Amino acid sequence: MLNFFSIIVWVRWKIRNVVFPLLLMISASNFDSHNIYATEYRDDKVIATVNNFKFYESDIKHARKQLPPDVKNYSKEVVRRYILDSLIDTHLVAVNAREAGFDKRPEMVNRLRRLEDQILYRSYIDEQISEILSEKLLRRHYQIYLDTNSATEEIRARHILLQTREQAIEVIRQLNEGKIFADLAKTFSTGPSGKKGGDLGYFTSERMVPSFSEAAFAIPVGSFTVEPVKTQFGWHVIKVEDKRVLKPKSFDKIKIKLREKIITDLINTVVSKLRKSAEIKIFDNKKNKSSDDPD
Repeated sequence: MLNFFSIIVWVRWKIRNVVFPLLLMISASNFDSHNIYATEYRDDKVIATVNNFKFYESDIKHARKQLPPDVKNYSKEVVRRYILDSLIDTHLVAVNAREAGFDKRPEMVNRLRRLEDQILYRSYIDEQISEILSEKLLRRHYQIYLDTNSATEEIRARHILLQTREQAIEVIRQLNEGKIFADLAKTFSTGPSGKKGGDLGYFTSERMVPSFSEAAFAIPVGSFTVEPVKTQFGWHVIKVEDKRVLKPKSFDKIKIKLREKIITDLINTVVSKLRKSAEIKIFDNKKNKSSDDPD
């Protein structure tokens, strides 16, 4: 188990490597821009100053949102302490770097511009999401999910795949004599599941070829086919071990996935619309010509 010191070091490493590359973007293009932005929040209180540069409570909140879930499990005070320390340390180094002219270097100008684009992208998308995402919208998408996902029957089965009908009949004969299905599958099956005793796990009828599914779903639990089943893969002997009905997931269990889909669809819509209205040229560095060239 990690001791307190180890946790502190680990949390600090996480914050520095995950959070502060993002936080540094906030003030990358203008030394005072963050302070100007922060004062827009009337209830945002100052939590520290460094040479008259103010750090606000919102800085801590923004940083916490960027933390990976495993970091959030630790003491809030521990995380808060090192978020603030890292904010101060990052600011001091950044100020020194600007005084040394780092922000004027051509390669840094491009990197800062890309970082600024990422911040604006995230902020714009977040605002779009906040405008449309609601419990009502999630419920509407859940109803669509219910309409397209009715209760479905699943079976768990084993099979033995053979090359000829005669071989399949011989296997059925041995099963009727009391031989164990899984053992025969390991010995005779030419399919990839043979090594696992022919176990196919649970599956719906749509997952298998029609002739296989039609035969398998007609077999009572605990029984096997009395006649070999022909498919394009060969001849099958099938045993059904269990049947169950899959019901649609509850709203609470699928809520996160619904939210993710809504967000993904929104991003795709926004980006697609902007791409259609933009003139985009992608250049092939090897040939030194744009991708819209006819040749």
